[in-house]
Amino acid sequence: MLGRVLKKVLLILVVVVVYQNWGKIERVFNPSQVASEHVRANARVTLYATEWCGYCKQARRFLDQKGIAYKEFDIEKDAEARKAYEALGGRGIPLIDVNGTLIRGFEPEKILAALE
Repeated sequence: MLGRVLKKVLLILVVVVVYQNWGKIERVFNPSQVASEHVRANARVTLYATEWCGYCKQARRFLDQKGIAYKEFDIEKDAEARKAYEALGGRGIPLIDVNGTLIRGFEPEKILAALE
């Protein structure tokens, strides 16, 4: 009985460790991904968003999942961010600046293309 419980606990621990380190494990089996991660790490990405915007939340989630570092500015809470957003042409959120390429709305394919 105790042996079964220990096996279950050990299995759960292994699953948690694998889940937490999946990115490192994946790099071992897919080394070509390392180059694209280097590009993503050196990218200049700025997200102009609001707290309540659903597409902004999707954009944050996407950038986080892809390991893309970004600066975020809330255009409702930060007057300077609002001025920068308007200087870029505004017209909807999220507005994402990827290395100088402006992406209006949540467009994952365009974000990835701008990183290349």
